Amino acid sequence: MKVRQIMTGSAVSVGAGENVEVAARTLHRYNIGALPVCGADGKVCGMVTDRDLVMRCVAAGKLPNQTQVRDVMTRQVISVTPETSVEEARSLMAQGQIRRLPVTENGRLCGILSLGDLATHGAEGQILAQISAHDL
Repeated sequence: MKVRQIMTGSAVSVGAGENVEVAARTLHRYNIGALPVCGADGKVCGMVTDRDLVMRCVAAGKLPNQTQVRDVMTRQVISVTPETSVEEARSLMAQGQIRRLPVTENGRLCGILSLGDLATHGAEGQILAQISAHDL
């Protein structure tokens, strides 16, 4: 199975030049814990999590409306393509202890693969779907 088959295709992102307050509001609006960060060229250049915002901005005494996302994001991003096998993606996530993996084509964001996607579409998820499909 390929990542394309189970990824969330409508990924929300934030610009590297946006301020932390915008990123926090975006996380809240979509009820998510992490955002891919895209540069001016539209390519993924980082990831920012709710924890990054708290630890690298608020706890560090910086003002969220005056601190850019690029100053608090994680720069080393591991990503996969839609054609990556789910097993390879699962392995990368396990090795790096990553909960959300950006899916890119030519460096541009086209989706997100989350632990939830893996759980829903793995063997356990198939069993859960079968159980849920039956009326009890």
